[in-house]
Amino acid sequence: CVCVDACRFQDHDHDQAVWLKLFWLKASLEVWVRVFAGTGQPATMGKVHGSLARAGKVKNQTPKVAKAEKKKVLTGRAKKRFTFNRRFVSIVKGGPKRGPNSNMK
Repeated sequence: CVCVDACRFQDHDHDQAVWLKLFWLKASLEVWVRVFAGTGQPATMGKVHGSLARAGKVKNQTPKVAKAEKKKVLTGRAKKRFTFNRRFVSIVKGGPKRGPNSNMK
């Protein structure tokens, strides 16, 4: 049973623990039945903040910017060669060690 360990440390017996679990399960199920009430939607849940007439307002106000052309992404052997050269070949000896995302010159 699931509650064997719980019964070992508490002062109630096994049957009482099972009864308590069933009671809470039944109570939570009754709450959900009352909330949905057969309509398929929650009856007493919270309201939506703001009217839906203003949905997408900020996105529509932002100016459209054309995407810039980017360099082709390396794949396969060329990508491995590029990362090897960046990590091991073109490192500068001396000075503070910098991370891969550092903009410091």
